[in-house]
Amino acid sequence: MSPTGITRRHALTAAAGITAAVSLASTGLLATPAAATPQPLNNDELKEALRRVGARRRRLLTSRPSANGWEMQKAADDGGDIVTRHVAGTGLNVSVRMGDPETVLVHVIRRFHYEIDTLGLHDEPNLLEGWVAPSAARDSRLPESNQASGTAVVIRPNFYPPGVRGGFTTAQQLIIRDIVADTEGVVRWGGDDRRPYEGLFYLIVPPGDARLARVAAKIRTWDETPGAGAGVVPDVTEPSRRRQAARYR
Repeated sequence: MSPTGITRRHALTAAAGITAAVSLASTGLLATPAAATPQPLNNDELKEALRRVGARRRRLLTSRPSANGWEMQKAADDGGDIVTRHVAGTGLNVSVRMGDPETVLVHVIRRFHYEIDTLGLHDEPNLLEGWVAPSAARDSRLPESNQASGTAVVIRPNFYPPGVRGGFTTAQQLIIRDIVADTEGVVRWGGDDRRPYEGLFYLIVPPGDARLARVAAKIRTWDETPGAGAGVVPDVTEPSRRRQAARYR
């Protein structure tokens, strides 16, 4: 017996057991089951996945663009570019085109809400309208057809109907023009159209226009900066702001 109480036979037996265990583990017989590792798609599987995504997207698209050149889409929240977003501070949602159009149009709605008309105070069935089905766009040449591509919104459509002027006071129109100036003319107010639609605000730039990306980036910076962006009421009568608004009228 060794001083530790372990015989030479015990030591040799233990060593043999460890060797056998290592040998079995190397063959996988004693391997602990591991979590399955996701395997990358092979070329054929990848092509099929892309084909399905493309087919789904084509089902959502129409064969015609809206008046501003953006592709109309047949559905919202169905895997395409049209998504429903919450408009912070209003308690309302709106369906718009994701990305830069969404950023800019939501900014317009929020400034309208804070500075012109508090939307949540009204007991109306339809305070805010964004995307509509292409079948609702009677004429793709009309500005309101831009709703079908998710690049336009209508605020209180029952209160500011198409073809009618005079829904806003002079002071409110100053604010509207300041809002348009915020977007550097990327957004147009329907009240300035030959056939007015005072509740309508829509993008006038085509897809890929660098001005839209620049304005959206500016607005996102405002949203992240205390004391800037929608909710911080500016003095729209200040001369430099008036000049900027007149520039984009």
